[in-house]
Amino acid sequence: MPRAPQGVESTTPRAKSVDHTEGVIGANGIVDRDALFALYELNSTRDDESPISVEFELPKDVLKRIDRYLVDRVPFLSRTQIQRLIEEEAITVNGRVPKSSTKLRKGDRVVAILPPPPSGAIAPEDIPLDVIFEDDAIIVVNKPAGLIVHPARSHKSGTLVNALAWRFKFISGGELSKVGEEFARPGIVHRLDKFTSGAIVSAKNDTAHWRLGKQFEMRRTDKRYLALVHDWPERDVENINLPIGKHPVIKEKNTVRFDETGKASVTIARVRERYLSTRGDKFALVELELKTGRTHQIRVHMSFIGYPIVGDDLYGGKHPRDRDLGGDTDEILLTRQALHATTLGIFHPMTEVPMSFTAPIASDLARLIAMLRTSTRAAQLEPAVIAAGTTIDLAAAGL
Repeated sequence: MPRAPQGVESTTPRAKSVDHTEGVIGANGIVDRDALFALYELNSTRDDESPISVEFELPKDVLKRIDRYLVDRVPFLSRTQIQRLIEEEAITVNGRVPKSSTKLRKGDRVVAILPPPPSGAIAPEDIPLDVIFEDDAIIVVNKPAGLIVHPARSHKSGTLVNALAWRFKFISGGELSKVGEEFARPGIVHRLDKFTSGAIVSAKNDTAHWRLGKQFEMRRTDKRYLALVHDWPERDVENINLPIGKHPVIKEKNTVRFDETGKASVTIARVRERYLSTRGDKFALVELELKTGRTHQIRVHMSFIGYPIVGDDLYGGKHPRDRDLGGDTDEILLTRQALHATTLGIFHPMTEVPMSFTAPIASDLARLIAMLRTSTRAAQLEPAVIAAGTTIDLAAAGL
């Protein structure tokens, strides 16, 4: 076993990584910075929003304050950063939020949600942004389809983070929070798939970041999406409660899993409109409420119950062509999945005032829906459905 560094107890605590973070803690009971980096990088490719946590169980009394203890166990975080995590309730002792001065004793169980350690800067890039709201603490953007949220191993530039860095430097002032900077994800509280458009919030200081992150973790946010799906759902309201895990064969896919790898996942799907194309194909506009935040959750759930999202190649969706809707060309009308993060409800991280933002729907999807509405009415059908529990204002969303 490696020698413990100066200041660390010679008796290594029973330590483990949680939430599928094996390997983050070394044999000496110290968090491995490189392993943590690799895990964040891996999760970014999976659009995984799950926080990374570690757990320590003390085998003896150490009579040391928790902030000093964790500085020894997570050496790339300063004592001030540890104290901030405690203030933001990202650290617990025996399931309770401690004070920085709390003394640790034998048998105590310490769980810490780890931020990426701060380091290098993000290159600003002049990429136009559709800003819905901005103040000193947060910025909400209507992300276009095709824009990656943050740099990763294969995408070092051309991302939302690069665009935000430019905006703050040359237009609005301020900066992205330092949380996540080491992993090229400063300010990024949650994510959207590359080809999903819509509302996304980023933090402009560390306090706002941790408080928003807590809201997402505790499911205090209200995330509503609009999706165009194949076929007509049988029920206007569908509560989809199916566990999701990694696909056993295809690396980039998730799937419904009923074994120990499946995580509880709940989506409420509400039909807003039903369409009939000129050649008789059925489509539906569905409002989706996320009760959990699993990778590809909406896409997996809708595909599994038989209504894949239009244009979602990975999960069984097809790309409609102009000829399918009565046109005379083979033009593909939508080259990505028909999924848009339409409304986002949060509590302002500095004031706790409830806020709701609506991102107008992207032009490619709006055009396709307009064509389907026309063909449906031409067939003497009324597309509108009033399903209980819907909240999205279609007119405000640009439909």
